[in-house]
Amino acid sequence: MLIVEELHLLLLRPDGRVENAATAHRLYGEIAAVIVDLALHGRVVVTEEKHPVVHVVSTEPTGNSVLDASLARIAPLTGKRLQSFLTRTKIDPLDEVVASLVAQGALVRGERGFFGLGAERTPESDPGPEMLLRSRLAAVLAGSAAPSQADLTLLSILQGLNAAHSILRTEAGLVSAGHLKRRIEELSARSAAGDAVSKAVNDAVTAALMVAMTPVFVAATMS
Repeated sequence: MLIVEELHLLLLRPDGRVENAATAHRLYGEIAAVIVDLALHGRVVVTEEKHPVVHVVSTEPTGNSVLDASLARIAPLTGKRLQSFLTRTKIDPLDEVVASLVAQGALVRGERGFFGLGAERTPESDPGPEMLLRSRLAAVLAGSAAPSQADLTLLSILQGLNAAHSILRTEAGLVSAGHLKRRIEELSARSAAGDAVSKAVNDAVTAALMVAMTPVFVAATMS
């Protein structure tokens, strides 16, 4: 399963709605996740600098519908800052991610909210994949399992969205939000999972999420 697909499972409630903690920020997280997926598949590189840039290095199809659709949308934007990618609704991978998870049997298409005019709900049809994912992340947070590249990416993105504590409260052992944040930062700093390139992508995505989310946090503070 792709990182962006795992992230989508974590962001969804069992009834098919996005968790309240991530409702306004899902776009940022899922674009970030699919960029990491594309980087791990050798289709893009993310530069290591204060304002990282995304370069498409290959447009060869991966054979994965989610990645290939995202690659086609991202290719014309090659050379732009990562931060600018995260807020572009036109490269949102949502439709392909949902279709893939439905095809895998993890989700099922349900009704639309708001008297049939709202977003389509996609409740879980098989809770198994998310249960395994949460068990995996719980072991990583507890220190009983080494984190994979996917684990670090998921944790970093959830923290970047300011949603890690709300979504992973049980898996984190009911610790405080501050404690969980420090634990995720510690894992990212100490882990040797993945190569230097993928770690750089994770770091860049985390930094870009912080910049992209700043207006959201400011608005929330002023309201």
